[in-house]
Amino acid sequence: VGLVRLDLTKLQRVLMGALIVLDVHGIAVLENLEEAKCRSVSDFDWSKQLRYYWVMEDTVMSDGSRISDDCVIRQTIASSKYSHEYLGNTPRLVVTPLTDKCYMTLTGAMHLNYGGAPAGPAGTGKTETTKDLGKALAVPVIVFNCSDGLDYKIMGRFFSGLAQAGSWACFDEFNRIQVEVLSVIAQQMLTVTQAIRAKKDVFEFLGSDIPLNRRFGVFITMNPGYAGRAELPDNLKSLFRPV
Repeated sequence: VGLVRLDLTKLQRVLMGALIVLDVHGIAVLENLEEAKCRSVSDFDWSKQLRYYWVMEDTVMSDGSRISDDCVIRQTIASSKYSHEYLGNTPRLVVTPLTDKCYMTLTGAMHLNYGGAPAGPAGTGKTETTKDLGKALAVPVIVFNCSDGLDYKIMGRFFSGLAQAGSWACFDEFNRIQVEVLSVIAQQMLTVTQAIRAKKDVFEFLGSDIPLNRRFGVFITMNPGYAGRAELPDNLKSLFRPV
């Protein structure tokens, strides 16, 4: 409180806002653990939290990679390496119980090599939640607003670049894309997903061999029931875990 009252610069104030949001969430987590009488590290009330560990010994991650002497993020059965990417001095999302459930679903989806598909009405924070999970894992999230003029060539370039960089793609209002294009996108997604599951370092995509960063993830947000929205084909639905 004393720091907030000082004459801070704009950047310092953004930083303080992010720290306060995270601290308040930490207090809420401790109160919930006490209320639930959590006494063991194997209790679900503890394992469902997004937790940071520094591991010294050889540890296997969800994507099959092995790391030691590095920072690891764990939640339920999922574990992933902290990416150490500097994403700028940005504000953080206030974490509610619903946000926690979304994080749990999305980290569980990544553990099983699926994408995440948050669906719901406009303005409910689907994209922001995905972006904030990326910030928590220090992974860059590229948000792209889809339109009905999108074709498979543009999406192919997207997947190619992001699979090499290991960034996350968040496709906003994904079901605005035409059904014919969606089925081709599903095939492109399947190629990348199979390469990640096979733990490959190089794979063939659109006729050329490209390096693969297995951190790559795809998230799609949808507004079901709105005018001009397509129903996702089954081969695409099977690659995403709905939220």
